[in-house]
Formats: sequence, C-alpha cells, structure tokens
Amino acid sequence: MKTVKVALAGNPNAGKSSIFNHLTGLRQKTANFPGVTVEKKTGHSEIEGFHINFTDLPGTYSLFPNSKDEKLVTGILCNPQNESFPDLIVYVADVNQLERHLLLATQLIDLRFPVIVVLNMIDVFEGNTNTLYADQLEAFLGVPVLVTDARSGRGMAELKQKIAAFCRNGDAGFVRQEAIYTFSKTEQSVAQQVETLLGNHNLYRSKLIAHHHHWLDFLQMAEIIQIKSFIGEACFEDIRLQIAETMTRYAGIQSAMSRVVEEAASKEQQFTVKLDAIVTNKYFGPVIFFSLMFLIFQSIFSLAEYPMTWIEDMFSGLGHYGRLWLPEGWVTDLLIDGLLAGLSGVLVFAPQILILFFFLALLEESGYMSRVVYMFDHVMQKVGLNGRSMVALISSGACAIPAIMSTRTIGNWKERLITIMVAPLIPCSARIPVYTVLIALMVPAGSSYGPFNTQGLVFMGLYILGIASSLVVALMLKYFIHTDERSYLMLELPQYKKPIWSNVGLEVWDKLIAFVSNAGKIIIMISIVLWFLASFGPANAIDQAAQTATVRAEQAGLDETQSQAMIQSAKLEASFAGHLGKFMEPAISPLGFDWKIGIALVTSFAAREVFVGTMATIYSIGETPKNRRCGSAWRLSCGRAR
Repeated sequence: MKTVKVALAGNPNAGKSSIFNHLTGLRQKTANFPGVTVEKKTGHSEIEGFHINFTDLPGTYSLFPNSKDEKLVTGILCNPQNESFPDLIVYVADVNQLERHLLLATQLIDLRFPVIVVLNMIDVFEGNTNTLYADQLEAFLGVPVLVTDARSGRGMAELKQKIAAFCRNGDAGFVRQEAIYTFSKTEQSVAQQVETLLGNHNLYRSKLIAHHHHWLDFLQMAEIIQIKSFIGEACFEDIRLQIAETMTRYAGIQSAMSRVVEEAASKEQQFTVKLDAIVTNKYFGPVIFFSLMFLIFQSIFSLAEYPMTWIEDMFSGLGHYGRLWLPEGWVTDLLIDGLLAGLSGVLVFAPQILILFFFLALLEESGYMSRVVYMFDHVMQKVGLNGRSMVALISSGACAIPAIMSTRTIGNWKERLITIMVAPLIPCSARIPVYTVLIALMVPAGSSYGPFNTQGLVFMGLYILGIASSLVVALMLKYFIHTDERSYLMLELPQYKKPIWSNVGLEVWDKLIAFVSNAGKIIIMISIVLWFLASFGPANAIDQAAQTATVRAEQAGLDETQSQAMIQSAKLEASFAGHLGKFMEPAISPLGFDWKIGIALVTSFAAREVFVGTMATIYSIGETPKNRRCGSAWRLSCGRAR
C-alpha cells in the first residue's frame, strides 16, 4: 500500500494542531526534525483504505522567514529531496483572520503543491453573524476550500473525504494551473536561471531559492556561487523584492475578500477588546497574571493532597505485603528498597505535575498566553530579552528543554542567546518533587496564613525567587553580549475562546507520560545503583558497624525498635554510599546538609528528579524493616499526609 505524506501548514494560532489531533487521534509522536532542534509532530491514519502519514509543520506567516521555525518550513518546501517534503498540503487558516492568513496560502499554491484550504473556527465566525462565500474563495485560489470547527469536529469527515479523493485521483483539482503572483522581469530572469541550474521545474520555488540561497543547506557550494552570480548580474534586490511580492499578494487578497466575506459587528471581537483593556493594562495586567500563577501554585498542593495520599498508601501497602510474601534476602531488599522506592518517588508527584500542566494548557488554549507575551515585552526588553522570551520562561516552568527549543521564534540572536542561558534558572516541573519534599519537611502540614495554605505560599516564593534570579542574570548578560541589531515584537493576539478539552487532555497526557517515563528511567536506574552502594561496603565494614551499634544500643538501654534503627543507620554509614557521603560532608555541612543529602545532591546531577528517588532509597535502607511500611519517597513527607 502506497503511503501518502500530508503536511499541515498555516499561521500560528490557526487551530492547525487541533485538526492534526482529529486526523491522527493518539497515533502520533513528537520528535525533532533531523539535524534541527525544532519540534515536529507526526502521526498516521487509515482513510478509506489509504495509509496517510501526517506532519504538523511549525506555524509560519510566510515563506520569507524571520525565525528558525519559518526557515525550517521554507527549507523543506524548497527541497523535493527532503524526507518531510509533502505530497499534499492541508492549509489551515483562521476564518476570522482570513486576510492575513491567505498570504502563505497563495505562496504554497504558487509552489504547485496539491493544496486543500481549511477555514477553521467557523463557529466563531458564524456566531458573529458574518457570511462566508467559500465558492468565491475557491474560485480565487483555484484549490478546494472547506470549512471546519475543530472544537466540535465539524467538517472533519469532509476533510478526510477530500484527502482520500486526492489519494485516488492524484493532483487533478488540487493544483492551480496558473500562478497567482506575476513576476517582474528581474525575478523572471533570475528564477529561470536557477530553475535551469537545479532542474526544479517550478519557477516560484526557484525564486525562493534565489532569495534564501545563503542558508539553504541542500545547495552545493558551486550552486550557491552560481546563484550569487545570477543575482549580481540581474541586480536582484532581495529585501525590496520580498516586500514588493508581499504587498502585491495582499492587494490581490484584499480585492478578493470583498467577494468572500460579509462582516457584521463582532460581539466576540468587542468582548476581546474590552477584556484586553483590563487584562493587558500596565497596572492590572501583572496583578491578574501573578494572581493566576498564585492560584495555580495553591492548587498544586491543595488539589493534589488526596491523590498523593492514595498513591502513598498504595505503595506503602505494596512494600508491606511484599515483605510478608517474599522471602528475606537481598533480592527482596532490591525490589522493595531499590525498585519500588525509586518508582514511588516518581509517581507520587504525578498529580502535582498533572495539575500544573493542566492549568498551563488552559491558559494557552484560551489565548491568554499571547497576552502575557505582549504585556511583559517592555519588561523583558529592559533586561535584554524579548516579549517572546516570556513564552520560553513560562515553558521553563514545565521543562527547560522545550523552553530552550521555543527560543527559535526569537529573531534577535542576542536575546535568543540570553533567553537560552537563563531559562534553566526558572523552576521547572523536575523541581516540583524536590520542592514538595523540602517544603513537607520544613513547613508544618495544615498550617495556613490567613485563608492561604502556608506550603503553597512557600512554593510560590521559591518560584518567584527563581524567576527573579533569572532576570538578574539576564540583566548582567545584557551588558556582556553586544549587538547593533534591534528587535521588535510583532504578535497576533487571537480572540479569547473556550479551550478545546481534547487538546488540553492530549497536552497534559503527553507531558505527564514524558515526565514519568523519562524521569522514571533515570530514577529507577539510580535507585538500583544506590541500593547496591548503600547495602554493601568494603570488606567486613558493615558487619563490624552492626556489631558496634548493637553493643552501644545495649549499653544505652534502648528498646528493640530504637536498637534496630541505630543498627540500620550504622550499617548505612559503613556502606559504599556512606563513605561517599562522608567524603563530601565537610564541603556541604556549612549549608546544614548531612552526608545523606550529599549523596542525593551528587545523583541529582543526572536529573533533578533523581534527588527525590535518591532520598527515598537512602532513607528506606536506613530504616528498620518494621518501620518500612511508610517506606518510599513520602517517608520524607509522611508528616504531611499523616
């Protein structure tokens, strides 16, 4: 069966990812484009017997790129040999912003791709009592036009039928025969020479290659030199011609729009304007933002309390019954004190991570995050950053890696570099378990400051401290990294809309699984190594330590429980792990840390999440079997739950 490659393209905030989710369901994965740290989503589906591979291309405004995302898309569409080069493009446009979104559509059509134009968010459009004449737009573009509502699934069946029709019949009806854009003589001359040189068989693609030849990695050096000579001989003024093409395309689009759309007064637009007057106000806006963040951090503790307790009890029960059913020995100790303790150190914090990502996804889906970027742009500029840096810094609250990847949308290299360097300073989800354990140890459970949970207040304080430190470092770097390039923030603020719950669910599920699987692998491996280091020692050191502790316990008149605790602690101290911790202790004791925490600090270099798993394993081995029923990472927070 032939596999058909379909790419979803469009401007940011057009609903492209929502349609991608409808087309692929859960048959999708996230990775990077080969050789580039730009995220892509791929998925597959069977439509009327045809196997379809879908790729969700990064959002882009035109094929004249200003960011790494846009360069990636342009590079793919200019190179027929690229593995992501599509057989068919599904172009997703927000019907409420149609004039702006049609620029890229006309460029893709001129590349002679088979294209299906999907006008999304038709529910909002019709709710504003606007009228759409899709047949007029289809006549202007020369390719099929469909209307959809990704929120309800309206139009998805028709879209799948169109994709199946392409698979059956090929390009007929999906490719415009004549170009929308008319070349100038200079553009025509250079494009024809590039077309002959490369054998492209597409004049507009050759023109794009002439514009972007200096960074297109599929060109050979000899070809680049030749293209430069074509440009020099023809006086091909790159920027001027890009602007001229863009203005010409918009003039044609504006002329067609009078036949395509009849607009009525939009209640949603009026509501958005009124709400933005408050939400983006320079005084009220930051208060609203920090209030939302404060409520999220309060929720992380208050709402997660019960599921965390259930998970604690489940693993405590597993450990308890495991010791009843399994024979005594090192295998049982490995399973319970190593594997089970490490696994529990990950899963117990899943509810808190789920809550954090859920609220962040809601803010993103509603359109609020774009306002945050706009609102804090002037603050970011003062410390050497950009309004788009706010997206990366907020994303760092989830994970620093995707946050660093998101900096590709920052055009200015200095601001992009500073953002990359300070993003890891923002407290991320990997630190949630660490913060939770430390707060549970130091802040009494159930305490409050007025109506607010004290643990939540401390949690918020730790986040604010991390954010403040990142801004201070950014300000310092601003004066060490110099550039004459100035940057400007150009951002489309979408209308406020109800979240698409399926998108929120998929986003939360993906992030939760990524955390549990990626962190879990490391933590479990570290837990096994730590169990070995904490259970064995040089020569007969552990046996000798146990004997010495037994004598001391008898001399002190301790009961059985206290004696066993002293013996277990002495055995741990005599183990390989104990020797490592003791070696480090002089360096960390001024901070108030003992040698056990020192071991956790070392292992956390592998990943921040490992700190909790390490503490779980160390303290699990250091307890008596009788007291291990509480055993796991939450032994550190048993006071919180019990």
